[in-house]
Amino acid sequence: MTKLDFARFDATPLQREPCDYILVPEFVTPEALADINRDFPQIAEPGNFPVDELTFGPRFADLVNELTGPEMRRHFASKFEMDLDPYPTQITIRRYMASYDGNIHNDSKSKKITVLIYFNEEWHQKGGQLRLTRSLKNMDDYYIEIPPVKGTLFAFKRNERSFHGFPPAEGERRTVQMYWVDPNRKPKNKAKGLPQLVRKTLMRAFGLR
Repeated sequence: MTKLDFARFDATPLQREPCDYILVPEFVTPEALADINRDFPQIAEPGNFPVDELTFGPRFADLVNELTGPEMRRHFASKFEMDLDPYPTQITIRRYMASYDGNIHNDSKSKKITVLIYFNEEWHQKGGQLRLTRSLKNMDDYYIEIPPVKGTLFAFKRNERSFHGFPPAEGERRTVQMYWVDPNRKPKNKAKGLPQLVRKTLMRAFGLR
């Protein structure tokens, strides 16, 4: 049985400003969410980890297979009006965030479409909610804010104005991040970033959060 609600996805209109994007609450079905969370990778550190370096249970494996399968590609190609056949997928997983995460940025040009799916059952922090911002400089000037909960999908096509980030928060923020990428883009072979203490020290030294 599918874990993804493609009918809900297809019924949701694509937004065009400032980039092509779509927001779909409960794209992961409520029936599947608890099972996937039970099999979610056991990650102890903040950071993004390549899926092929992690261990997880069968229900999470089924999710990964469905995300990287032909039906997912077909629905996204139709929605974003883009031939995705030339572009492979890459997946990273996040379980925890640190206070220095979330700075506004734009994805590299090698990422064609970015897909973010959130797995927390609830969210009570003011920070940690992704924002699609109008610039690289002002977190509070944004188009949309996305609570990281209940199988919500947020996906966007990268352009020169697809800035995004989130206000600081700490703790468990379960996220699957998938990208259709340039075929020449090299996959990450280790967790993004430095060990937490080293990274915090460097960020403070350069006046960054």
